Amino acid sequence: MLIRRLPPETVNRIAAGEVVERPASAIKELVENALDAGATRIEVQADGGGLTRILIADDGHGMAADQLALAVERHATSKLEPDDAGDVDLLRIHTLGFRGEALPSIGSVARLTITSRPKDGGDAHAITVEGGDQRPVAPAGFPGPHGARVEVRDLFYATPARLKFMKSERSEAMAISEEIKRQAMAHEGVAFTLDLDGKTTLRLPAEHPGDEGRLKRLAAMLGRDFEANALLIDQARDNVRLTGYAGLPTYSRGNAGHQYLFVNGRPVKDRLLQGALRGAYADFLARDRHPAAVLFLEIDPLYVDVNVHPAKAEVRFRDPALVRGLIVGALRHALAAAGHRASTTVAADALAGFTAHEGVGGGVWGVGAAGGAAPGWSGWTGWSAPATVAQLIPGLKEQSARVEPDFPAPHTPHPTPHAPDPVDYPLGAARAQLHGTYIVAQTRDGLVVVDQHAAHERLVYERMKVQMAAGSVTRQALLAPEVVELDPAEAERVSSRADELAQLGLIVEPFGAGALLVRETPALLGDTDVQGLIRDIADDLAEHGAALALSERLGEVCGTMACHGSVRAGRVLSAPEMNALLREMEVTPHSGQCNHGRPTYVELKLADLEKLFGRR
Repeated sequence: MLIRRLPPETVNRIAAGEVVERPASAIKELVENALDAGATRIEVQADGGGLTRILIADDGHGMAADQLALAVERHATSKLEPDDAGDVDLLRIHTLGFRGEALPSIGSVARLTITSRPKDGGDAHAITVEGGDQRPVAPAGFPGPHGARVEVRDLFYATPARLKFMKSERSEAMAISEEIKRQAMAHEGVAFTLDLDGKTTLRLPAEHPGDEGRLKRLAAMLGRDFEANALLIDQARDNVRLTGYAGLPTYSRGNAGHQYLFVNGRPVKDRLLQGALRGAYADFLARDRHPAAVLFLEIDPLYVDVNVHPAKAEVRFRDPALVRGLIVGALRHALAAAGHRASTTVAADALAGFTAHEGVGGGVWGVGAAGGAAPGWSGWTGWSAPATVAQLIPGLKEQSARVEPDFPAPHTPHPTPHAPDPVDYPLGAARAQLHGTYIVAQTRDGLVVVDQHAAHERLVYERMKVQMAAGSVTRQALLAPEVVELDPAEAERVSSRADELAQLGLIVEPFGAGALLVRETPALLGDTDVQGLIRDIADDLAEHGAALALSERLGEVCGTMACHGSVRAGRVLSAPEMNALLREMEVTPHSGQCNHGRPTYVELKLADLEKLFGRR
């Protein structure tokens, strides 16, 4: 067989299949060019899902006439400069684009027109490329003092087979909108406008750079609920910095669609980052729930490879363990600092469930006709100072995992005349118990309803976690060591983490090529499936670089034990017991949600109650 050189136009069309997969990817490349050009305002127009027409207008530094012809040549770029020896360093990339493929790829499959006026003065010029056929540069009109306007018409007209793989115009328009949102999240100092089929669907003014401006930009795209329930993330480790916002566990979603990850301002979809995000919330969410988060990783370009794929949506880290540890640690620190806080959407959902009634005859709510207590109701007429935890519910007397310094000491062994009013505590003073399950407490400006079983389950679970962190996990020796057969590469990955697994209570050692010998397992797991456990760990190491399976199984066992050791629904509690539970929740981190991410309490403000009864 003869080896032939492919024509340049064919090479460009092959490359276009990798760089320009759909209209949204073409817009991504063009917007990144505008950002690299220092634009402070970017306008995007798309008709027919981007297949009919795309226009990107910016106020960047623009291009001179002699640069326009170079811009549409393959592998021509202004973003990489050779050193004195003529070598180009691909390890220190500080721009979003750098490959020099986007414009020639688009021009090879569409009708491309670039009009630009340079910032340093001069007239505007334009160049047109149709299906790879380049026209001469010519003078043109330009509406602004400087910048560029890139118009793409009839995308993929030169490759009709690609058009058959496009989705509906609506689906393509949604993908375009999502791409602009991602770019706008990463650059809050840039104003963005998006018009779809002549209708403005997104108009974002430039915000002040920084946390406040970033949160305002995120709220404009993700909603005010995200702003109200987002935790600020700002941690650094070994010259790697993680910033952004992560939602409370009770503000979780049914899919991962509200997870946005950026590396050096570049939107990415990385399994390592997604796995770290999942691991950080493992103690707080069920497997079918997903946290909402927008995270920005800033790292020296030398330690991250962005030249993995032409679309630049994937990255590789030189030290993935450092990056994963930073993400997990930063998120868990922020969640712990949130204390017992639950999302504001919990109260909104509760209010939506109320239905107004005109009235019920025969007695007062909660009290029978004879004046006695109604079934499922426990109440009292007076208030006594809260007793110490040690005198009340078994299991609540141990030291909490963390004490919030902002709260007054919740337990006063010897009450004084200056003791705080219980209604001034964050969760208020217990007033009643409904159906042996729910505690109703009064705060200074509203009321709180607590699920006693879910709340105490979280308290017990947090104490068990502290005990595990205090020392190595108790191990149980197998009567007969078990041999697990694996792929040699998998066995090597697991055996290389033997020390880490030993800290979690699992003792493994190599046993020939492609096999491991398991001698001891964590006692918390009881009679476990050793074969399945080791294989799950091998899969986790291959996908995420960490043994999540063992940690999650230990977490599940702790959760189960906490469930069985907590106050059960249906148990009638006295007033001091209920108040002791409330005080313990206030000083225990993560007590605002149970082990599955469901809220442990609902708070309704007095203003909310007044709205229910038409008082405001």
